[in-house]
Amino acid sequence: MSKVTPFLMFNDQLESAIEFYTSTFPDSRVTNVARSGKDGPINSAEFVVGGQSFMGYNGGSYFKFSEGFSLFVACEDQAEVDEYWNKLVAAGATPTACGWIKDQFGLTWQIVPKRFIELIRDKNPAKVKAVMDAMMKMVKLDVAALEKAYDSVR
Repeated sequence: MSKVTPFLMFNDQLESAIEFYTSTFPDSRVTNVARSGKDGPINSAEFVVGGQSFMGYNGGSYFKFSEGFSLFVACEDQAEVDEYWNKLVAAGATPTACGWIKDQFGLTWQIVPKRFIELIRDKNPAKVKAVMDAMMKMVKLDVAALEKAYDSVR
């Protein structure tokens, strides 16, 4: 385990969450679980999602996630954006805006194509502004539309 590991407090959905996350993202696995009794539900776990280690706990309804914490998924291309977006939506996630989507457990994800990051790193502030303005109008990020906005500025 690394020195700093995100610790996620679920209400009572830890087991369902880690099943979904580890089946959705590559390089994911459950590394340790603690159950309430021999055959009881999982109440705490250590798991890896997309190569990132996490700890999780069922803390009860007192705990809620907020958009102040989100998980950023760097996608290679539009196909990968679509793949994760569609898996999250199919499982009950709610799309919000600008590539953000809240999953069925209340955790917010940013599904972002690497091309977007490349475009907003441009030295031309007018091009960056055009890309950012286009992104602000999107729900799921669209690489072709972002590139079109970028190319609209000379």
